[in-house]
Amino acid sequence: QVQLVESGGGLVQAGGSLRLSCAASGSTFSSYAMGWFRQAPGKEREFVAAINWSGSSTYYADSVKGRFTISRDNAKNTVYLQMNSLKPEDTAVYYCAAVRIRTMRDPSVVGSWGQGTQVTVSS
Repeated sequence: QVQLVESGGGLVQAGGSLRLSCAASGSTFSSYAMGWFRQAPGKEREFVAAINWSGSSTYYADSVKGRFTISRDNAKNTVYLQMNSLKPEDTAVYYCAAVRIRTMRDPSVVGSWGQGTQVTVSS
């Protein structure tokens, strides 16, 4: 089972950028598709982005398309989320997870979560 540690969150003004990182343990990281999810206060956890095992295919929620970029470095067992043009509505705790491509948008089927990293965007 892959264990995950997210980092890189913080407080940023609207229009700013942040890069989140998710470090994974285990030698099987490169065989997993990976996803980012977020959960705002009082809201359900939602899909943000996903990337297949090789990095050749990426997928995004409509709300972040064109602003966020997911990438991975299998040599470093790390997946990234570059977030540009941030908006106050992007404020949430961000989580990464191993996913299956056919169910990548459904957080209820994710087996385990890291502790998450807080992103706060001020207006």
